[in-house]
Amino acid sequence: MLEDDDTLVLDVRSRKEIEEAPSIVEDAVNIDYQGDDFEEKLLKLSKDATYLVTCSGGVRGRGACLLMEKNGFKSFYNLRGGLKALDGCGT
Repeated sequence: MLEDDDTLVLDVRSRKEIEEAPSIVEDAVNIDYQGDDFEEKLLKLSKDATYLVTCSGGVRGRGACLLMEKNGFKSFYNLRGGLKALDGCGT
């Protein structure tokens, strides 16, 4: 769990990916980037929070961040290289 209540991990992997390799953060918010309703669900999130965006390899996370920027989110960061870039995370 993150210490700062205004910082959330946004995991944009599919449900299947998360089942195969669970998130490294217990309370991560999951919205499937490839889901038909991704942007609709994204826009329900607070634009004032800080988001740490992750996926498997970084590409979908970057796409999510571009949508966040386009829609007025104030603070978001993509994990470059995704979870695969983290040493020892098991993905």
